[in-house]
Amino acid sequence: MKSKVSIGVAGLGFGLEFAAIYCDHPDVDKVAICTRNPGTLKNAGEMLGIPEELRFTDFDRMAECEELDAIHVITPIAEHYPQTMKALREGKHTACTVPMALTVDELKDIVQASREAGKIYTMMETSLYTREYLYVKKLRDEGKLGRIQYVYGDHMQNMSLEGWGGYWQGFPQFWYGTHVLSPLLDIVGTKAQSVRCLGSGRVLPERAEVYGCKYAVETATFRLKDSDVVAEAHRCLFDTIRQCREGFNVYGDKLSFEWEDTLDEGHTLYMGIDDFEKITAPDAVDNLPEAIRKYAYRENLKDPNQPSCIQGMGHGGSHPQLCHEFVRAILEKREPYMSATRSANYTVAGICAQESAFKDGEEVPVPDFDELFPEPLEFC
Repeated sequence: MKSKVSIGVAGLGFGLEFAAIYCDHPDVDKVAICTRNPGTLKNAGEMLGIPEELRFTDFDRMAECEELDAIHVITPIAEHYPQTMKALREGKHTACTVPMALTVDELKDIVQASREAGKIYTMMETSLYTREYLYVKKLRDEGKLGRIQYVYGDHMQNMSLEGWGGYWQGFPQFWYGTHVLSPLLDIVGTKAQSVRCLGSGRVLPERAEVYGCKYAVETATFRLKDSDVVAEAHRCLFDTIRQCREGFNVYGDKLSFEWEDTLDEGHTLYMGIDDFEKITAPDAVDNLPEAIRKYAYRENLKDPNQPSCIQGMGHGGSHPQLCHEFVRAILEKREPYMSATRSANYTVAGICAQESAFKDGEEVPVPDFDELFPEPLEFC
């Protein structure tokens, strides 16, 4: 068994922090980087100490590099599916930022390619590794929440005021729904069975015409498999005034948790009707190697212009957690927690919610990828 893994990182905007984490990880040997801009590539390579032979401006060349065991894709959404497929077909373990893909068929292709290659696929879902989610998950595992009765979440982000351009304009909200959906499905310990989604309000006409999504806000209600709990999720991306918030609420019969309404207000833990306290979830670092713990702390915020990072203080300290799980899963020859099928299940819930919104709230069944791909991953 190999004692270390070599990883290539594609995309050096948001991806630069992940490249730095891999460089510091004690179980990582070589780190390669890839971006189309030669100047950006040179600056990043020099900053991270990456040799020129491991710097690429062409993704295919990096995916074909025999020195690498794995690829981490952190590029624009339209690139996720083709770059993931290329990496898997080149025999590379593959991680990708959200969303996994944009259609059911693309999700099926990725899971099938992972099975055929005998290599890991994982979607790097930050919301499942924030200090807040890990804190609430521990409450659940210890039985302190009691019986979960209802879960609610929202991802409210006004990109029209935050300077997001290009393909984001008019982007259908639940195609990018995993940040709000993953914690809701995961805390209940199940997956979506069906969904109804209604749209509210209107975005500007020039945004609506890009993808055909006219709604300013969308609300999805999910029936969950083998559960009497209902999950509700809200999404907005444009033309709605709100501080960025990626949050979730969990209501149990012993304890309930509500995400803070505004930044640094404090989350609320309810023990009774009038018995509650404001809390700050502790940094989660105990499971991490000492060399990368610094990336999980609240004060480690590298991009103050990234509203979704500020709201969670670097996505809630999740980045080193994601990198560590990917690295250890490869070395231990096991599926990561966000396996290919779990990644697909959490992504397809959003795809189906968006389909329902396009159909004015018609109920849409949600495919179960554990049933579609019952065979386990056999490592090659």
